[in-house]
Amino acid sequence: MRITEITIFIGALWCIELYNTGISHTLSHWGVVPRTEIGLRGIFFWTFLHGSIAHLISNTIPLAVLSWFVLTRGIKDFVLLTLGITIIAGLMLWLMGRPAVHVGSSGLIFGYFSFLIAMGWYERSIKSTLIAVITIVVYGGIIWGVIPQQGNVSWEGHLFGLIAGFIMAQWLVSNTRRINNA
Repeated sequence: MRITEITIFIGALWCIELYNTGISHTLSHWGVVPRTEIGLRGIFFWTFLHGSIAHLISNTIPLAVLSWFVLTRGIKDFVLLTLGITIIAGLMLWLMGRPAVHVGSSGLIFGYFSFLIAMGWYERSIKSTLIAVITIVVYGGIIWGVIPQQGNVSWEGHLFGLIAGFIMAQWLVSNTRRINNA
């Protein structure tokens, strides 16, 4: 079942990018543009747009793997997490990012990464701990992506995605506890 959701999700990103490529990346202007009125709309779209096919290629495999791990929690958590990371990190990016158009699902990848690690810590179940350890072993090197870099890499999107994943983990844990105690 998870293969279907991942295929649909990543397939949609590819359809968007192929269309965007065909129209000279006009949709990329729907990314986050910090501290501008028009850039506010990007808060909702930035993780679903990419600057090039090569950009999406570099995000596809980590996004598929980490999506798989997140989907072990169920489709509801996957959708809430994806939207939460997109909006929280997008808002932080709009407030504090450098002047540029920020697009790409790498912010989402960083958010999934930190969410999975945080859930291993918070839940301390065998399943969540194992997923957290695998996530760190396989993708721990991405942490270097939050260091400011030259060029067109949105290190801020990476950093704010990482923070948003932790925020969403804390939110999910506190809501689960509140529901269980009610």
